[in-house]
Amino acid sequence: MPATTTTLRFDPWTEVSPFVLFRALKEGRPPLLVDVRPEPGPLTLAGALRWPGPEWVPPAGEDVVLFDDDGALALATVRRLQDAGFRRVRALFWGLEFYEFALDPAVVGAETFLG
Repeated sequence: MPATTTTLRFDPWTEVSPFVLFRALKEGRPPLLVDVRPEPGPLTLAGALRWPGPEWVPPAGEDVVLFDDDGALALATVRRLQDAGFRRVRALFWGLEFYEFALDPAVVGAETFLG
């Protein structure tokens, strides 16, 4: 049986990498962070808002990053919002789980902006 290969596809128009988000947080220029999970989990991003609901409209002129645990719900929500004309909304690539994995405190320091 042939080995299966998983390919990660990053789309800069709909997603933001954990490293770019971390840099923005570290430099004090964070986007608006919105947690789209139906129920909050034990892990979140510092300063994030809870998802206000499907009628929510992103603020004009502001960068927004939606996130969940694995990125699937956030990406679906971003696509719906972008289709409605909100181009400055993106999803955290592969969600909080990948963000936590990618930002090793031994490399980036103790502050990872996870709460």
